[in-house]
Amino acid sequence: MPSNVEIKAKVSDPAQFAQKAAELSQSEGTIIRQHDTFFNCSQGRVKLRDFMNGSGQLIFYERPDTDGPKLSRYSISPTGDPQSLQVVLSEALGVKGEVKKERRLFLIGQTRVHLDTVEGLGHYMELEVVMRPEQTVEEGQQVAEDLMKKLGVSKESLVTGAYMDLLLKGHKET
Repeated sequence: MPSNVEIKAKVSDPAQFAQKAAELSQSEGTIIRQHDTFFNCSQGRVKLRDFMNGSGQLIFYERPDTDGPKLSRYSISPTGDPQSLQVVLSEALGVKGEVKKERRLFLIGQTRVHLDTVEGLGHYMELEVVMRPEQTVEEGQQVAEDLMKKLGVSKESLVTGAYMDLLLKGHKET
């Protein structure tokens, strides 16, 4: 199963974060609209990501709900009909909740840097260090921590869990 090391944090100044990420990636980033539907499951998380253009991905992932760098293992299956798949999975598993966001994706080395505007939550960033087979988790964590410093992300802004968890706990935009 592929894996990555992830960090998620609240962003107080999205324009400043975007500027730093653009400088480091030497690009303005790519805008991606996403509507994620989370389904009930006994372990990990299952979500259907609808890209709002007729394509999507069914994603299963497991990761600890801790702040700071953490290992995430995942499986992804593309779909050309996310709407009908959403109906089937809703009936079979039940819906846990939905997350709607606009994501600005920057690529910096082996890391996917996301600047997310999440409906009902506000602005967040995610770092996903895509692990190479020969890399240790500690090496991935070091890549994430180094990039966190370059992007000006403080340890105090780190958050645990998924956006779905924050929405279910009643977190609001600030």
